[in-house]
Amino acid sequence: MPAHVAESDSTPDPTGTADPTDPTGAADPADPLAHERAHLAASRAALRGMREDVQALDIRDVTANWVNAAVLQSQIDDRIKALADLSHTPLFFGRLDYLHAVGGELAEGADGERFYIGRRHVHDAAGDPMVIDWRAPVSQPYYQASRTNPQDVGLRRRFGYTGGELTAYEDEHLTDPAEAEHTSRLLQAEIERPRVGPMRDIVATIQPEQDEIVRSGLGGTVCVQGGPGTGKTAVGLHRVAFLLYAHRERLARTGTLVIGPNRSFLHYIEQVLPALGELEVKQATVDDLVRTGVEVRGEDEAATAVVKGDARMAEVLRRAIRSHVTAPVEPVVVVRGSRRWRVPAYEIQEMVDELLARDMRYGAAHEALPQRIAHAVLVRMEEAGEAPDDRVQNSVARNPAVKAAVKAIWPAVDPAKVVLRLLSDAEFLAAHAGGLLSEEEQKRLLWAKPARSVKSAKWSAADAVLIDEAGDLVARTHSLGHVVLDEAQDLSPMQYRAVGRRCSTGSATVLGDLAQGTTPWSTESWGEALFHLGKADAVVEELTAGFRVPREVIAYASRLLPAISPGLAAVESVRESPGSLAVREVAGGTEALDAAVVAACEESLRHEGSIGLIAADARIPVLGAALEAAGHAYLSPGEETTAASRLTLVPASLAKGLEYDYVVLDEPAAVVDGEPDERTGLRRLYVALTRAVSGLIVLHAGPLPEALVQE
Repeated sequence: MPAHVAESDSTPDPTGTADPTDPTGAADPADPLAHERAHLAASRAALRGMREDVQALDIRDVTANWVNAAVLQSQIDDRIKALADLSHTPLFFGRLDYLHAVGGELAEGADGERFYIGRRHVHDAAGDPMVIDWRAPVSQPYYQASRTNPQDVGLRRRFGYTGGELTAYEDEHLTDPAEAEHTSRLLQAEIERPRVGPMRDIVATIQPEQDEIVRSGLGGTVCVQGGPGTGKTAVGLHRVAFLLYAHRERLARTGTLVIGPNRSFLHYIEQVLPALGELEVKQATVDDLVRTGVEVRGEDEAATAVVKGDARMAEVLRRAIRSHVTAPVEPVVVVRGSRRWRVPAYEIQEMVDELLARDMRYGAAHEALPQRIAHAVLVRMEEAGEAPDDRVQNSVARNPAVKAAVKAIWPAVDPAKVVLRLLSDAEFLAAHAGGLLSEEEQKRLLWAKPARSVKSAKWSAADAVLIDEAGDLVARTHSLGHVVLDEAQDLSPMQYRAVGRRCSTGSATVLGDLAQGTTPWSTESWGEALFHLGKADAVVEELTAGFRVPREVIAYASRLLPAISPGLAAVESVRESPGSLAVREVAGGTEALDAAVVAACEESLRHEGSIGLIAADARIPVLGAALEAAGHAYLSPGEETTAASRLTLVPASLAKGLEYDYVVLDEPAAVVDGEPDERTGLRRLYVALTRAVSGLIVLHAGPLPEALVQE
């Protein structure tokens, strides 16, 4: 990280000159903070002017019809929303003073160009920039410049805010050898600022290694392995914002999507992109993507879900779909007027073989076969001296004899019905799983009580993924321009394939931590995961510097790494916070533990910021009752914390991806025991231990898991 020189609010402007960005000229030249506040006020006024200009647009004379008018009005409404001035959010957070003029349209004229770096571009009435978008090339040195590589930056200034008011600044003179190196107090304060409400952007605190990932190109897929507190989720979201800035037209056509592990997580992150002015990015879970035709009402045992999520199921489904193709047994005879045109069975078989060899989607081949037969008829017509055209070929393709033949040879297929039969019919499953799945695995797949129809079946989440795969074998899934997949380590191979279909012609940002894999089918390596995603050539980046979780907390949690993910590097936190970790054994059994948990929550609530009480799922009702009995209201994951309501009761299964200033963790052994196997349980515990940003209290009545006990 670059060094920084801290300056107090009253430090004079190093240049000793009036700030040219002060539109009033009223600011005291000896008071740089007044200059910056004047520029902030002028920038906010300019942003209001930009918004008012859009609001004043009259489209009545420029639209040909109501459809065009509706589309244009929608675009205007989105633009108005994007130009909103969020009073609690700093409009700019940094300043760059270049030593020389910067090339390009933004910098013509004198040396010493000055740029204010913020969340969005703002210009004045004359079109001159007052704030530069953080994604613009001229802004990149704000994140990348250093003393060893100043990138022509003489001064980098960081701003401190309270609410939306500018209250402090710090300067770093990158080319001054006499200036001592210091860590930025403002940067550290912004990182450690208490968390109340949803996840916020990190645009003011992006580190150089994070910035390189954020600004990587649209053409390639990037996989980010990052331990707790390394900012991988924020990096992924900021990469989307950057790509929308750099490739807006293309992504407007092809679309973008953020995929998260659950609704609570998506709710937690949903305000990050709008805060950066990006309103069009959709969010979904993997379950949302695949539940398009069936209702999920059932649940699989872990061993069954593992088999259903195995990549071998793709070939089982492919075989099952193709089994509907049968050999023609009769010629096709087409009657047109007084003439009869005959296509023999062997010739139709050649057409079928050719379509199978091309490995087309089943539905596309179903549509192609009648055209192939019709073309054979047209060849015979031409040989007989007729001159048929395309209209004749289409007419022949719709002939009842041709349609009947296609229905018999290459019938239409319902993907859900194919999966229903595989899970209900042992013989059908064995015929297509032979050599792929063992007899024991086939038994796990079969329903104990077969469903009668697609609607009556109690489909599981894994079944829905199988139906989605079968659907893609029939008709190609629509591909988006870019997909962000967060908490990716928890997906099964079949789920990776489902996501990969959504970006088969686009790119992806894959985010995760192998040590936090908490499903029985979680991936063991990113190479394997990316292969199933269809992005085997993706670049894998690793973030190992932690900026959120205190060093003491991450060191304690990292004791689990040898047991849950051998060989994975531990996160090295840059934040040392003595007293941030407390591990307390409670004597007196469960009732005493419940009381101690409530007391720990009360202790944490005396601090500023959000509080998360994390416990094994089975303990949630008991702890909820204990909190209520003590007069403490609490939120559920996904509900927005406020200054008046800061305590959230979090089942361990929903803790992933969430952060709280202070965490109280109830009975670690119960978290481990709540999972189907020890490795998954220890990984779940690792997640729970690393949700704290400022302080962690661990309470236990029973023995701690052995991996947590120091030798």
